[in-house]
Amino acid sequence: MSIIMKNNPRYLAVHILNRVDRNGAYAEPLLDAYLSRNTLTNVHDRKLLTQIVYGTLRMRNRLDWIIQYFYKGKPASLETGLRNILRTAFFQIIFTDRIPSFAAVDEAVQITKKLYPGRSGLVNGVLRNALRKMEEIEYPDMGKDFSLYVSIVHSHPLWLVKRWMKRFGTEETLRLCKSNNETPPLTIRANTFRTTRDKVLRELLNDGCKAESSRFSTHGIILTSPLTPVREMPQYKKGHIQVQDEASQLISFLVNLDPGEKILDTCAGIGVKTSHMAELMKNRGEITALDINKNKSETIQRLSSRLGITIIKPQVADATKDMGENYHGKFDKVLVDAPCSGMGTLRRNPEIKWRIQEKDLQSFPILQKKILNRSADYPKRGGIIIYTTCTIEAEENEEVVKDFLANHPDYERINPPEIISPDLIDNSGFFRTYPHRHGTDGFFGAVLLRS
Repeated sequence: MSIIMKNNPRYLAVHILNRVDRNGAYAEPLLDAYLSRNTLTNVHDRKLLTQIVYGTLRMRNRLDWIIQYFYKGKPASLETGLRNILRTAFFQIIFTDRIPSFAAVDEAVQITKKLYPGRSGLVNGVLRNALRKMEEIEYPDMGKDFSLYVSIVHSHPLWLVKRWMKRFGTEETLRLCKSNNETPPLTIRANTFRTTRDKVLRELLNDGCKAESSRFSTHGIILTSPLTPVREMPQYKKGHIQVQDEASQLISFLVNLDPGEKILDTCAGIGVKTSHMAELMKNRGEITALDINKNKSETIQRLSSRLGITIIKPQVADATKDMGENYHGKFDKVLVDAPCSGMGTLRRNPEIKWRIQEKDLQSFPILQKKILNRSADYPKRGGIIIYTTCTIEAEENEEVVKDFLANHPDYERINPPEIISPDLIDNSGFFRTYPHRHGTDGFFGAVLLRS
């Protein structure tokens, strides 16, 4: 990668999108890697890179519709890299206000010359033709085919739009799709083991940040246009804050923790929720944090150290396997934050909607049921299991819980604790959040009591 291209946010955007498409990578860690290297020192370039990557992923269906309108060859014959060059250029032309169209076209042509010598004429021709005839583009008629209209204009897979229309109806499906294409708020939580939310909020405001308390989480703070990346803030370095979506923060409140308890986190991941639970326990008690990935267990240790947490005991383990007699009946609470499709996080991970197929929604419950069923032996009598996901799909949520209860008569579903807002509890007593209703990621939770 030449020095000129390495410092070019548009080129880096194409490079990231190519890795997302070709390797099944996720955009967020790739972006973090480039931004943390200080490859782009100009704050405007850093913002532009982020905007182009996420914006192109969110609006991909609409961008591809436009490409198909102006590209005269067979769409399937267009190479991934060339398609992403055109996608990013059209995103800048249509969805950004401050980028002149001629600049977006010129940059796309220069990137093509670097990556695909001999194909720059194609890119130049498609884009300049589009600039002349953009008003001629015909989108699906909303009145004749509402699902296709939403799929293209608001950029979601057609199968998903149809699925949500059956469940939510037309108007709410439209709101959900629009919400998924919005930039989500940057939400952090205050580490209440070391400080308070009010103190952190005052510090941020004094530093010139735009910040406000979150609506549902009593530990949450929403940052608008932070002056520096969160990892560079003094509050982060001191372990006083942690990035975490508001709905994700609420999972720890759903567990309803008390200091001194013995907790099992069966799918701890990198430990964001785990560490929040430890903070709520005032760092008193014990949390056994399982994850099948050794690297994630090591990340938990680093996170705990920064936050001043000492009660988390990471362990590399497969949650579908029995942990043995020493685990049976030993825990006050067991959190099963199950691996899932992530369909509630499309605002933050828009690549998911192009990666998941409808048939995949039948495969996730197989793993989820294995983990939940295996976890049934771990709580004490009178203890609870909290089953949660970051998806809004029924197969992964209430149907998994229904299956579990049918096979475990010693368990019953109980209502979430009173600290959870009634606005987030449905008529069946399940915890649910939605982007378009609550401004958070889409999460699900069920509290299961062992008798």
